[in-house]
Amino acid sequence: MRPAGRWKTWRLRAFIALVSAGAVCVAYGYLVEPYWPEITRVRIASSRLSAPARPVRVVLLSDMHSDPSPRLEDRLPALIAAEHPDLVVYTGDSINSPGALPVFRRCMTRIAEIAPTFAVRGNWDSWYWRDIDLFGGTGVRELDGHAGEVDVAGTAVWVAGVPVGHESLAEAALGEVPAGALSLFLYHYPYPDVLPAADWERVDLFCAGHTHGGQVALPLYGAIMTLSKYGKRYEAGLYRLPRTWMYVNRGIGLEGGSAPRVRFWARPEITVVEIEPKAA
Repeated sequence: MRPAGRWKTWRLRAFIALVSAGAVCVAYGYLVEPYWPEITRVRIASSRLSAPARPVRVVLLSDMHSDPSPRLEDRLPALIAAEHPDLVVYTGDSINSPGALPVFRRCMTRIAEIAPTFAVRGNWDSWYWRDIDLFGGTGVRELDGHAGEVDVAGTAVWVAGVPVGHESLAEAALGEVPAGALSLFLYHYPYPDVLPAADWERVDLFCAGHTHGGQVALPLYGAIMTLSKYGKRYEAGLYRLPRTWMYVNRGIGLEGGSAPRVRFWARPEITVVEIEPKAA
């Protein structure tokens, strides 16, 4: 075969390989990863939790984005129960359409039977479904600029939270937490500036979501798009802020509307955070 002919053959083979790889990636993104949850476990320490108190185990969920047909909603409660959480927190974006409400509420009801569960509304919940009762009757406590307490083996754990659209209530919500108490703060966006920097030291863990880890990400690069004012700065995972910790959960579901129902390199995430006493 002449050199020109060999070059043409190699170009054709390369093109076929590229198209085949693309087809495999698309199929994986649609058919595999959205149904393949990852459990991420992290540990942080707090001086507000004194030995010999045992660690407090928190499960963080976000961005369920339920559709009328379940994806992971029927499996989530068993996965969470296997982690034996002391409490569950959820940072919003619950349904993609009103027809998905039964799927979402059934899932949250089962989760609330496992451990005390607190939630705030995300941007979808506040913009599109503000007149829909997402959590009533599920056993989930919805935080609307307030705080709640749960006893964990003798340790008082406080959870404060604010929904998207009610950011002006953030300071008041944290103000309901007693001084020196172990505390979590829930807000959908990974924007720690929803609280004045002086208040960060009062929070042991800032819990957020919204970014979906990009929903579509690339190896070594991460999220292609986060829809966050901070861009990729807080795209997913655990971040050490000047006076507190923040975890940005990748979420469970898929963006609604006209967005493709696909995940790639950003698996649905259940986060298990253990808060342990800080070593002396």
